[in-house]
Amino acid sequence: MDNIAYELAHSVDVDVPLSFAWTWRTDVRTWDDPPARFELDGAFTSGSRGTTVLPGQKPLRWCIRDVQPGGSFSIEMALDDAVLVFEWQFDAVSDHQTRMTQRIVLSGRNADAHVAQVRANFESTVAAGMKRIADAMVDAHRKRQLN
Repeated sequence: MDNIAYELAHSVDVDVPLSFAWTWRTDVRTWDDPPARFELDGAFTSGSRGTTVLPGQKPLRWCIRDVQPGGSFSIEMALDDAVLVFEWQFDAVSDHQTRMTQRIVLSGRNADAHVAQVRANFESTVAAGMKRIADAMVDAHRKRQLN
């Protein structure tokens, strides 16, 4: 990537097998971040496009990139002469635990113009958001085991 203006990463260990973590996280129907609503055009594969809809705002378009099944994927969002990328990595800690890492990277010719907004939107929320995702994933896994 050229001209990285901002980067943030956070990891969380989740008490679910890697295969479950991957399947659950790549199902956009499990993405729960009110008031945002997420839509995906097609399957969760490299090149697929999606939309984030927030009340009172213009829809945000994004594209799935670099899908490595069971291992990683990226969500890329074009900005004005910049790109915001959310990289997700999944690593087995054990047979029943997965480490999820999200890395947010802002780059491009005009990336500096977006740093304040990206920092305000994500810096104070990433850790709590990752914990919320992990907790929901564990709950879903427990429910599946009971059925």
